[in-house]
Amino acid sequence: MREKISDILELQLISKNIRKDILRSICEAGSGHTGGSLGLADIFTCLYFNLMNHDCNNPSWVSRDRLILSIGHVAPVLYTTLAHSGYFPVEELKTLRKLGSRLQGHPGRDHGLPGLELSAGSLGQGLSVAVGMALASKIDKRENTIYCIMGDGELQEGSIWEAAMSSSHHRLDNLIGIVDRNRLQIDGPTSAVMEIEPLADKWRSFGWEVYTCDGHNHSNIIDTINLAKTTNGKPSIIIADTIMGKGVQSIQNNNSWHGKAPSKEQLTDFLHQIDLSYEV
Repeated sequence: MREKISDILELQLISKNIRKDILRSICEAGSGHTGGSLGLADIFTCLYFNLMNHDCNNPSWVSRDRLILSIGHVAPVLYTTLAHSGYFPVEELKTLRKLGSRLQGHPGRDHGLPGLELSAGSLGQGLSVAVGMALASKIDKRENTIYCIMGDGELQEGSIWEAAMSSSHHRLDNLIGIVDRNRLQIDGPTSAVMEIEPLADKWRSFGWEVYTCDGHNHSNIIDTINLAKTTNGKPSIIIADTIMGKGVQSIQNNNSWHGKAPSKEQLTDFLHQIDLSYEV
């Protein structure tokens, strides 16, 4: 099992390198979802390098914590984090979206990539899968945690709320949902496409314990998730405030970068912007 990293500066460096490799892989592919992938880099870093019990040498370990990426189009952040965690060579990231690659545009377990828990495609399905996994762990008396990462625009799907109702009914306190609350989706602000507020009150009304965090502050992410893990008798949801395109100042909070790849010229500039964003 991977040794957990507690040094915040080291975690920040990992996030920086993950962001750079996300950009390199998407640029090489010529397509992909840049904004959301960059925005989730800090949360993925905290999960895989500090919080989750997992083993890159034994991906099918029955007692592992499991991460369900419901918003499958941000696969680049999952792939890059898995590579940096040792599940497969970092060089393979260059095959993103290529014919025959294990790294397709949406994660597919049938492609043979280790570390994937869900073949993700249509939005709104991941929480239902996470509920099933959490319930199975309860039945089998395992003490692992099931995490489900959802987009805020994805919460406009009715299936999310059916799963939310089911998970509180079954008192699944081994289930932690994380909402990527960047307030944007492909067509614009979530408030304009389909308002989802009051979001915290909605989750509470479905029987969930609600937490909030700064999705780019590693200490805050870790502390909030550890607090959620102490919740008894109900599932927990963490509403994480994030910035689409985080780290690349020129594209931050710009929904046109929801699913657009940088050119080779833009890549050089974007990598430089990431370096600048980490300078103190």
